[in-house]
Amino acid sequence: MGLRQRWGWLTTAVALALAVVVVIVMGQGTGSGGTTPAGATTTTNPGPITPAGQATPAAGPTPTLPAPTGAQPAWMHKLKPGEKPPQFILFSFDGGASKDHWSRVLPIAERTGAKVTAMLSGLYLIPDSEKNSYTGPGHPNGASEIGFGGSDADIKLRVDYLNRALDDGMEFGTHYNGHFCQGAEPSVGFWSTAGWNSELDQFFSYLKEIDGKGLRITPDMIKGGRTPCLEGNWDQLFPSMKSHGFVYDTSHVSFGVTWPTVDRGLWEFPLPEVRVPALDKNVVMMDFNFWYLLDGAKEGDDARGPEFTPIVLDTYRSVYQTVFNGNRAPLVIANHFNDWAGGAFSGAVEQFMSETCGKPETVCASYSQVIQWMQLQDPATLDALRSLPAAHN
Repeated sequence: MGLRQRWGWLTTAVALALAVVVVIVMGQGTGSGGTTPAGATTTTNPGPITPAGQATPAAGPTPTLPAPTGAQPAWMHKLKPGEKPPQFILFSFDGGASKDHWSRVLPIAERTGAKVTAMLSGLYLIPDSEKNSYTGPGHPNGASEIGFGGSDADIKLRVDYLNRALDDGMEFGTHYNGHFCQGAEPSVGFWSTAGWNSELDQFFSYLKEIDGKGLRITPDMIKGGRTPCLEGNWDQLFPSMKSHGFVYDTSHVSFGVTWPTVDRGLWEFPLPEVRVPALDKNVVMMDFNFWYLLDGAKEGDDARGPEFTPIVLDTYRSVYQTVFNGNRAPLVIANHFNDWAGGAFSGAVEQFMSETCGKPETVCASYSQVIQWMQLQDPATLDALRSLPAAHN
């Protein structure tokens, strides 16, 4: 059982002025894809904020995906003049390998028509007995902050439920492998393009290996991902992502909810910083960030789950209503398959999915679906949407 560090942006308001962000997110994981909390610490990372005196990175060419085939939902069309876009909601789950959580999410998705995206951690695809096949950039063989995939029986079971998720139309991206965040040096924030190439080559090798054991998720299906702890030198990472066929990333942070933009040749879907109405404080909308804001991510606080769930759920509802009535930008909700604080955050996201994904003009979609929808629109239409002010609840 290895450590899983979970960092994420807590707030960006100060960063917008200083071009430096304090990030506070951490946790632990198991080879079966579950999570339990560890201590918390801090680091700094300029992330998507462009420091003063530096040029904004060039957008680069707009990446594309093949047009969807077969029967498509009614919302997958070019907007008519004056027509509002659907309110897209992008649910994504880092790790992506917990049977218990899939068993709750998939029935909700089936009932509401929702599609979600799992950011697979590559080491959950290989058994513990093969851990020495992994070498994180700058780290010894078999080192990992999140453990590995458990027993051969665990892997066999995982193949079954991941195949079911795939059959139900869920998307899979990457959360890379060893989860080396700041403090586990050399951390991902300092990796070169060659290091990222090694990490992704190994991720795809594990995917191919488990494909041989019956998994039907193939390398060509992986079109994007989220970095560990939202860290990384994007100038080094993005060339590696592009060379591996990716078209999107979802590791940056925006102040409020904004439309995706093209950054260095990849679609960037940022996690929004939002207001928590119950506390009148801002937080980046990821489950661990909520937990840290609520009580410092204290272990042994399971009894506070019933207190935390409504606070998070109320935040989701507030942000959704603001965006729906505002710029209609895709709402990125980033979570983990975890049971922090007695499952408070899983409970909140599952209830929000259940009550929202079936609402009129609302589409709970995968990243690739939103990209395919954007490809149908006139460039001028997308430019107009991106020019709208960020939505702040």
